[in-house]
Amino acid sequence: MRTPSAAVDVDPNQEVAMADGADAASGNADDLAWFTEVVREHSTALVRYFARRGPRQDAEDLAADVFATAWRRRDDVPRHAVLPWLYRTAGFTLANHRRKLVDLPVGEVPDAGTVRVADDPELSALFDAELRGALASVGERDRRILLLHAWEGLDGDELAVVLGISRSGADAALSRARKRLRDAWGERLSF
Repeated sequence: MRTPSAAVDVDPNQEVAMADGADAASGNADDLAWFTEVVREHSTALVRYFARRGPRQDAEDLAADVFATAWRRRDDVPRHAVLPWLYRTAGFTLANHRRKLVDLPVGEVPDAGTVRVADDPELSALFDAELRGALASVGERDRRILLLHAWEGLDGDELAVVLGISRSGADAALSRARKRLRDAWGERLSF
């Protein structure tokens, strides 16, 4: 895999090598076939997810971390919602990665995070300054919901799985996030 948008060539022998050791002994041929298909089907989407949200040079490594987690927790992955489960895990993986990069004493951790547009690659990719400002003003959770819907194409059950809430809760959260974005957009354009 060379670029985030490139199709992924999966070598089954490579996955067998990755599954070596204790995990390989506990996995059977069906698990390996399932995992191989998951990697083939979803690796490009995961690399793109990370490339839009963090340093591009880390996207493939972060995607590999998600797949390693999927292999270890293969019994917990819902077969009907693999991609949403991967996106949810990717969110946690990215949060952990970002925490590793910041050396901040616990006493200096702010109570509430602020959205810094200039420091956020996913917002920097949006070229319109007014839209960036409107997205920044809706808050991190709403922004995450909006971008999962707009960029990753998630809604309904898939969005619910990623957010860890019910389908009706996800629909309501998306609706509220859209309203807040519309309100923020309207306020910015009224100047």
